[in-house]
Amino acid sequence: MGSESSRGDGRRDRGGRERGPARAAGQQQRTAAAPSARRKGADVPRGVAFDVLRAVAASDSYANLVLPPMLRDRGLQGRDAGFTTELAYGTLRLHGRYDAIIELCAARSADSIDGPVLDLLRLGVHQLLGMRVPAHAAVSETVGLTRERVGTGASQFVNAVLRAVSKAPLETWLERIGDAADPDGADPLARLAVTQSHPAWIVRAMREALVGAGRTADELPALLEADNAPPHVTLVARPGLVTTAELAATPAAAASRPGRWASTALVLDGGDPAALDAVRDGRAGVQDEGSQLVTLALADAPLDGPDERWLDLCAGPGGKAALLGALAAQRGARLVANEVLPHRARLVEHALAALPADAVEAVRTGDGRTLGEDEPGAYDRVLVDAPCTGLGALRRRPESRWRRTPADLAVLGDLQRALLASGLQAVRPGGVVAYVTCSPHLAETQLVVKDVLRAAARRGDVIELIDARETLRSLAPGLELADRPDVQLWPHVHGTDAMHLTLLRRNA
Repeated sequence: MGSESSRGDGRRDRGGRERGPARAAGQQQRTAAAPSARRKGADVPRGVAFDVLRAVAASDSYANLVLPPMLRDRGLQGRDAGFTTELAYGTLRLHGRYDAIIELCAARSADSIDGPVLDLLRLGVHQLLGMRVPAHAAVSETVGLTRERVGTGASQFVNAVLRAVSKAPLETWLERIGDAADPDGADPLARLAVTQSHPAWIVRAMREALVGAGRTADELPALLEADNAPPHVTLVARPGLVTTAELAATPAAAASRPGRWASTALVLDGGDPAALDAVRDGRAGVQDEGSQLVTLALADAPLDGPDERWLDLCAGPGGKAALLGALAAQRGARLVANEVLPHRARLVEHALAALPADAVEAVRTGDGRTLGEDEPGAYDRVLVDAPCTGLGALRRRPESRWRRTPADLAVLGDLQRALLASGLQAVRPGGVVAYVTCSPHLAETQLVVKDVLRAAARRGDVIELIDARETLRSLAPGLELADRPDVQLWPHVHGTDAMHLTLLRRNA
């Protein structure tokens, strides 16, 4: 597991000597090297990773927005950029696991440790247990970063804790923190929560989602483990603008392979997607293969009557809208992309810039909850990609699992119901609506659809559930799907984000 990079390879300390034996955590530590040979500071990649963690903790920033400009500003590329990315993202994903280990070694609760020092400890533990960094380099470099950013006293504490961590391998630590969380063996979900670094409520929700989607609870450990694995970057080749073969032929995509399922998908095994001309000019984009599949499914779902006007009801930031627009252009249809937030609407405009002008009717800024009432029956195909908790993309959004709470479900659920109801109003009789979330949580998927269909039936609307499996299997032969008319994708099964898809046809 972990990154191929191992900054500090071949180094012991600045004097070339092994460190002395670790003392008990919390005791004052000194290196075995002479004062003139001790590590004085830290390297740039570890400093950037620390700055990302502090930005995420202190200002509610998102790592995927903070890290890229930091890499550019500090001149990190190639192996150094890859090391920094894995260090920052891996630490954010796994800090629940690492906090439990730190607590055992420091003999104090993680929340009693100052935030910057705790982040430094997490970075050090990830190097020791989650990356192929030699123990002496992980400890000395992290201690040097602590001395530089926080002070000598804190560096002694960090040195002691990390030396204690380095005495045992990951498997031993997982057993220890699992036993601490579930000493009687009566609560396996508590053990999974700490060892797989997920909040307990998410572990419970994922178990329920698996069972509710027609799978088995025995898959839960594999699902949580998949959430902790850094995903490859997947490109979408927007039809009519570029092909996957053309993308793969460019030097920047030399290390690439076709996606498992979507004909539009190309998986990068290395390199920077921003280095591709097609990505920069909008003929291609970065988009998870599951996201591509659910978009392709809406475009391929069986339809009665004309097929001329399509709607993306919640279009920001524009990835699905761009794929829909490219498909619409090939069929002589036009796309309306609606987004409630002006800054996200501008992102949609940018995403659609490469499409033929006659394929995009408009990019609008408006409340999707009222669009169906304002334009009843005006569209042939409607995508309702509803805002959600994002629990299906935890591997891509490393901090999100620690920010979401069960209280979010109630607020988002009301919004999801209103948007789906609006989408069903906006589609004409015979037209198709795709309800999509990047979350497998039952409260955001099946329960939303059931409630909206129940309310529609009370109004006398006739809404038919389309078997989404048939559509997806025609697009992706061999795709393993549960015996249900809706579709739930899974990272541990399909290698995609956990996208949910329900297809609905309005009959009256």
